[in-house]
Amino acid sequence: MDIKRYGAGDRMSQLVVAGELAFIAGQVADDSGLDVAGQTRQILDKIDRLLESVGADKRRIVSASIWLADYRSFADMNRIWDAWVPKGDAPARACVESKLAFPEYTVEIAAIAAL
Repeated sequence: MDIKRYGAGDRMSQLVVAGELAFIAGQVADDSGLDVAGQTRQILDKIDRLLESVGADKRRIVSASIWLADYRSFADMNRIWDAWVPKGDAPARACVESKLAFPEYTVEIAAIAAL
């Protein structure tokens, strides 16, 4: 099986394609000053771009993992998520409250897509 790494650094890659699967590393917003809705929107835009770079799109996402710094923001994050996910193509998903690596981030999202 071929494995290709994109945006690879010493510690991690932003995207890894292994066989027919694309693994997107946990993404955070570029602008950490935004509220959870704004951060979620930026993250989903980043996921769209990463998928496009390997010829896929959000309809191909089979699994997503979401970490929220404060579960009270669940509804605000879901409002953006629900508008982004194509109707009828929602992936398997887990969402948990977790302390993130840096306190300025309110949400982080990782995904796996079929190619």
